[in-house]
Amino acid sequence: MADTIAMEVARYQPGEDGAPTMARYDVPLRKDWVVLDGLNYIKDEIDGTVTFRWSCRMGICGSCGMTVNGEPKLTCATFLTDYAPGPVRVEPLANFPVIRDLVVDIDDFLDKLSEVKPWIVRDEAPLSAGEYLQTPEQLEEYRQYSMCINCMLCYSACPVYGLDPEFVGPAAIALAQRYNLDSRDEGAAERLDVLIHPEGLWACTFVGDCTRVCPKHVDPAGAIQRYKLTAALDTLKHYVLPRGGR
Repeated sequence: MADTIAMEVARYQPGEDGAPTMARYDVPLRKDWVVLDGLNYIKDEIDGTVTFRWSCRMGICGSCGMTVNGEPKLTCATFLTDYAPGPVRVEPLANFPVIRDLVVDIDDFLDKLSEVKPWIVRDEAPLSAGEYLQTPEQLEEYRQYSMCINCMLCYSACPVYGLDPEFVGPAAIALAQRYNLDSRDEGAAERLDVLIHPEGLWACTFVGDCTRVCPKHVDPAGAIQRYKLTAALDTLKHYVLPRGGR
């Protein structure tokens, strides 16, 4: 195995550069190095102006998502040796405005996330009521969807979001479903009112790329399809049952 591997890194500063360019750097090729290690080596040893976002290095915070050789990846969990002999091409996540180099603007995602209320919605209970305990079966209902780390890889891979930025998007809908399925939550009707519009659930065409790239196996595509069934049944109840079945 070679001692080094070439990394081609996207460089772009909006307002100053006409278009993104690719800069080539040679970094050590070590068995235990991930793409993020290569980027940190470049910044520390070669070019301190390279700009990228990262935090935990453990696949938990979701902040180091980038496009590696055309695929949305967590760079802290993507090994350089998987791309030997190289080169490894690193670009910002697709479908987001670039702030600089590999850093994208995530404001749109955060706005969409807050719309679906990704927290437990419930009338306040007195402390004297004690803990709200759940059975293992109740936990299992939503456990998979709770693994989302907001890395936005699913948005980068989603062709619907790429064509229509008004689409709420896979992670937001999956997290809405996570709380809908939580036995402690009472906010399902509020979330449905947000997601039942054309740019919500029904915009998804079930391509499935969001599930394919998810590093935590959340299966956003599955969550959306399950949510569509819930929405369809809710609409049916509204027209068939007295008072909408609620």
